[in-house]
Amino acid sequence: MATSASPTRTLPFLGRLTKHHRIPVHALEEASERAGGELVRLNMGPFRPYLVTHPDHVQHVLVQNQSNFVREGMFWEPLAPLLGEGILSDGATWAESRRILQPLFTARYVNALAEQMAVIIDELIDETITPGRPFDISRGISAIVHPTIVRLFFGSKISLADIARLVPAYDVAVTAKAMRLVMPFVPEGVPMPGDRAFRRAIKAIDAVVYPRIREARERARQGLDQDSVDVVARLVKAREDVPGEEGERRIRDDLVAMHGASTETSATALTWVWPVLDAHPGVAAKMYEEIDRVVGADPVSTEHLPHLPYLRMFVSELLRLYPPGWILPRKAVAPDVIGGVEIEGGSTVLLSPYLTHRLPEFWDTPSVFDPERFAPGRESGRHRYAYWPFGAGPHVCLGQHLFMMEAPLLIAGILRKYRPVVHIDRPVTPRLASSLRPPPGLTMTLVPAGRS
Repeated sequence: MATSASPTRTLPFLGRLTKHHRIPVHALEEASERAGGELVRLNMGPFRPYLVTHPDHVQHVLVQNQSNFVREGMFWEPLAPLLGEGILSDGATWAESRRILQPLFTARYVNALAEQMAVIIDELIDETITPGRPFDISRGISAIVHPTIVRLFFGSKISLADIARLVPAYDVAVTAKAMRLVMPFVPEGVPMPGDRAFRRAIKAIDAVVYPRIREARERARQGLDQDSVDVVARLVKAREDVPGEEGERRIRDDLVAMHGASTETSATALTWVWPVLDAHPGVAAKMYEEIDRVVGADPVSTEHLPHLPYLRMFVSELLRLYPPGWILPRKAVAPDVIGGVEIEGGSTVLLSPYLTHRLPEFWDTPSVFDPERFAPGRESGRHRYAYWPFGAGPHVCLGQHLFMMEAPLLIAGILRKYRPVVHIDRPVTPRLASSLRPPPGLTMTLVPAGRS
């Protein structure tokens, strides 16, 4: 940490938010461009967070001095009813939840489930997609991703009917608080658009999750499920020393975190695949050629994946330009100095892989979608924290190994059979939500491969 600090540059921001009220992320892009990697403050009237984009500064906040930058404050408090106090919090409760959930997300464990995942995805593609019929991309991809994870991790503890209730509830929960992300200085007691919808979504999630927890606890009391490997049984066993409602709440928070880490971010990222392929026909042609050559008409298996390098490069570039967890606020517990700029204790710092991944100092033509950036050998020499789509440090996303297995299986599973025709009548730009999402209502038609 530096021993002296320089004056902090402040950028006007509230006016830019007003200018870009339809696509607020553009206001942040402009601020990042003006900052040029420098640590600055954003003047939002009563709220003046620090904007952190340079990889050195990201490393300081998320790794080197991460204990001083906690997941608390104005951005996190509105989401507390959804996130709870488990893996997405901080302190002892976070450490306990991380210890319980981490074994379910290791590369070794995910690899052991990969072939089963491939079979499930292939079945769900056939069940979900009707060739030649337009469908909502976000809903269609969710209809594959969510049941895949439920079948893989939860067994029969959560039914297909429950999934049908959970999927839209999660969708609402992560989008309804968008206004509070833009205006975090507004007290929670002041009603804002989306508040009611958010409360209804939490109620719907809890109505599914809590009964499953109570059923699993009752089976555990009867000595059943002792050898079960599904997630609900594991969490019940891990929390058996916490009785009553407190135990139920902790299991609920872990389940919601587990579900979010394994489905919500995956479904969001995979929704971007189709407009990107539509906008880049040269990239799409390379994808089709590789998948046709390697997979052909066979179901996709894990044996195919090592022979699909361009697909993996495509996924990496997709995460560069469209990281689902696009903004990560932190609260400074104590004063600090980052890049020569003094940070006040109690203040908010905003980190964003979406912005860091677009810094021209570290990425040539950063707005251009180019999977070749991730070709073997080209990543050497790149700053470790110039690319961090899954976060960094102790709070790095548990679901990264799962996503990097799931994504190519799903993409190749669809493209081995179909070619997407995306129906676009306007620019596809990110909408403001807790995760980085395309605009709602984006549709496409999948036609059999080999037909125009």
